[in-house]
Amino acid sequence: MIDTLLALEFEPFLLSFKLAALTTLILFTISLPLAWYLSQTTSKVKPILEALTALPIVLPPSVLGFYILVALSQNSPLGAFFEEVFGVRLVFNFTGLVIASCFYSLPFMVQPLQSGFESINKNILEASYIAKKSQLQTIFRVALPNIKPSIMTAFIITFAHTVGEFGVVLMVGGSIPGETKVASVAIYEMVEMMDYSSAHIYSALMVLMSFLVLLSVYIFNAKQKKNFL
Repeated sequence: MIDTLLALEFEPFLLSFKLAALTTLILFTISLPLAWYLSQTTSKVKPILEALTALPIVLPPSVLGFYILVALSQNSPLGAFFEEVFGVRLVFNFTGLVIASCFYSLPFMVQPLQSGFESINKNILEASYIAKKSQLQTIFRVALPNIKPSIMTAFIITFAHTVGEFGVVLMVGGSIPGETKVASVAIYEMVEMMDYSSAHIYSALMVLMSFLVLLSVYIFNAKQKKNFL
């Protein structure tokens, strides 16, 4: 087992962490205004937007991956535009993985932020507006400091979910070493080759990481509740 551990390449894990970090940062930027809007609006469009946002949770990864692959391929208007204008291919490379991951992990960032914004006492927000603070100032100086547990949950769960994704990244990125071969894809290939010792080690590391991620979320939220009380 020690020899197997020493012989393993951990590049897929590093690639997974890089993908998860970029996806989390991009999604926070995108999800912040969306989550704020969903938490404050009473529009009839809200349930539709919430359903669209949550769709990746219930859709099979293969279905989502297929449609993302079609949308980003060279035969699509979007894929053709990026290749002709910027010389960038959007499938079977790391760029495609980031785009696909942003779609796949979107609800894991939006929903905790939305719940956090909805939990804020409305009087605090109204006081900010009465003090002639703009909506942007209210979000960054009043709302965000009051939802630290939700932000931490959104970041950690989004990161962990992206690290563990398989179906979407396999369909959009394939398995190119150093480019799109993330940890979950590496485990799949090890099982196919009946290299169960390596698969056990990779899988055990994924289980350990997932447990530590969830544990850190619960510990952080518990401390925040104690400080609040």
